[in-house]
Amino acid sequence: MSSPSATPGTPPPAAPAPELAAAGAGARGASSPGGSPGRRAALGSVGLVLAGGVSVQFGGALAVTLMPRAGALGIVTLRLLVAAVVLLLVCRPRLRGHSRADWGTVIVFGVAMAGMNGLFYQAVARIPMGPAVTLEVLGPLALSVLASRRAVNLVWAALALAGVALLGGGDFSGLDPAGVAFALGAGAMWAAYIVFSARTGRRFPQADGLALAMAVGAVLFLPLGIAESGAALVDPVTLALGGAVALLSSVLPYTLELLALRRLPASTFAVLMSLEPALAATAGFLVLDQALTASQAAAIALVVAASMGAVRTQVGGGGKP
Repeated sequence: MSSPSATPGTPPPAAPAPELAAAGAGARGASSPGGSPGRRAALGSVGLVLAGGVSVQFGGALAVTLMPRAGALGIVTLRLLVAAVVLLLVCRPRLRGHSRADWGTVIVFGVAMAGMNGLFYQAVARIPMGPAVTLEVLGPLALSVLASRRAVNLVWAALALAGVALLGGGDFSGLDPAGVAFALGAGAMWAAYIVFSARTGRRFPQADGLALAMAVGAVLFLPLGIAESGAALVDPVTLALGGAVALLSSVLPYTLELLALRRLPASTFAVLMSLEPALAATAGFLVLDQALTASQAAAIALVVAASMGAVRTQVGGGGKP
């Protein structure tokens, strides 16, 4: 993620670790002997990223509780709409002066964002959050492995596949097949989202591209949300809860990550993002009482380890997803 136009869970483009360490020790302000202010700043940034991850997953858990009121498509519509309004008001992106290629990029970015959210919420309506995020994270993991093209990444891919096989008990008989398919589809859209998030960040200043893409996603999803939920979308309680989901799952994490990335190396950020499945499982247990079996917990641990290993390998080789 090279700009604010990426979401939680999106591994950022990585730079070689020595360069990142030098940047962290220099321009990011270790001003006293021993560099303790710099270390404290780095620890604070890690806390911001973890807080953003917790916010995302608990926002997702809240969304699941809201589904009986508004449906999965209605929740996505409310989340995108509220987040788009907030970001447009804050960023006030310029609409003139952009090329056709710029608009094409931001539109595809918005489509990927809408697809990623829509498919994921369809998944968590059918399977627990922990397994859903574990399957979803395979998209970014596959993108990282393919982009790096290092032989060691085959080990991480095999580890992730072992985790997925363990998660499904060999045939996924313990999970709703439709939920599994939606989660995998969300992972594919997440990979596309990463690619077009980076491209949008290069074409638009600040978070302007993110705000415009969020608006595109909201417009695309609005007919689907109206078709599924109708008047429930304008119910005051539903609107309030939908706004809370948008703030927890989009606005607050984007802000926390933007602040963190001013001081935190991209490699560290990407590794922290690999913890998403574990955070999702925790949120599912605490909010939704979705307990995991021992094999599901082990499967999530394998996928988290594979994601972290792939990111560290990528950073060591100076690759970019």
